[in-house]
Amino acid sequence: MLAHRIPYPPNKGDKIRSYHLLQHLARHYQVHLGTFVDDSDDWRHVPRVRELCAGSHFAPLNPAWARLRSLGALLANRSLSLDYYRDAGLRAWVAATMQREGIGRILVFSSAMAQYAAPYPQARRVVDFVDVDSDKWRQYAAKTDWPLKLLYGHEARQLLAYERRVTRDSDAALFVSAPEAQLFRQLAPESAAKIGHFSNGVDCDYFSPVQAQARPFGAAEEALVFTGAMDYWPNIDAVGWFARTVLPGVRAHHPGAVFHIVGARPTPAVLELATLPGVVVAGAVADMRPYLGHAALCVAPLRIARGIQNKVLEAMAMGRTIVVSPQALEGIAATPGRELLLADGAAQFVDAVAQALRRPDPAIGRAARARVEEQYAWASHLAPLRAMLEPECAP
Repeated sequence: MLAHRIPYPPNKGDKIRSYHLLQHLARHYQVHLGTFVDDSDDWRHVPRVRELCAGSHFAPLNPAWARLRSLGALLANRSLSLDYYRDAGLRAWVAATMQREGIGRILVFSSAMAQYAAPYPQARRVVDFVDVDSDKWRQYAAKTDWPLKLLYGHEARQLLAYERRVTRDSDAALFVSAPEAQLFRQLAPESAAKIGHFSNGVDCDYFSPVQAQARPFGAAEEALVFTGAMDYWPNIDAVGWFARTVLPGVRAHHPGAVFHIVGARPTPAVLELATLPGVVVAGAVADMRPYLGHAALCVAPLRIARGIQNKVLEAMAMGRTIVVSPQALEGIAATPGRELLLADGAAQFVDAVAQALRRPDPAIGRAARARVEEQYAWASHLAPLRAMLEPECAP
């Protein structure tokens, strides 16, 4: 059985990872999937997901109501994330499925969903945390003022305590990168031996330079492209910082530079950026590849990040030059100056973007594509997962 959640806050990269996990498991197991759906657009994918499963339960989740409901966790001194994803119908479905099917293997996707596996210690339980979510909340607390600082600090402490309990009670705990796994070993030293990782991958046939399609930009534009879910706070922070702090310096050298923010569910704070000179908020698009493939440059100026950024891997797979922050590069095996460009702080971002626009180097995009093809195929990353679920399969 695969227990899955749409991340809190939503994150497109985690949906990609969980879908490839599901495809991989369906080749080796009869999968019973319990999941939440918190985006109306995701319902169109349900028939395809259901085809991969022997049984499934899709619980609708209203984000606004779930956020309000989760505030009760403050009074009980527990993690808000657990209450956000608490659902009696899903819990009943899990109980009935466990009893009827005699489930012996449980893969939990993310810490908040581990509450549904907790009553079944007889099954082998593997948790894919993906990122150290508690550390994201710690970073949020460091970046905000009171009263959100107190709220986020509370969540960081409570969620870390829960992550440690989940790891202690599980057979294995996985993360998206070696640095992410090492961070959690430091935070949960009592469970260090159980902690491992497997990296995200890229569908190189789909994200390919030959799939770029028609140019979506103006003929005179030098398009700078950021992609991602635009109700996800690290993305909101990144585009706001870049639009206000970096872009004016770039446009002083390149007046044709236009910053395109591409991704679903832009918040009011993101939409407001479209009032700035040289900023376009595209919102949701049917296909991200034309925006990546025809970008003069891609940018990932994340200041808050954990794990591996799919937006970076996808741009590399499309053969584009991408300028990244140190946070966005974490966990990705790419050489700055050869396969991408690295910038730390506003001044370095302005210099890196302006120079790359002035003297484009196609060799960087070619090297980026080669790196992804060589090192980030999904099949090779997912192969060790079965050894976690079936220890006798380990080499």
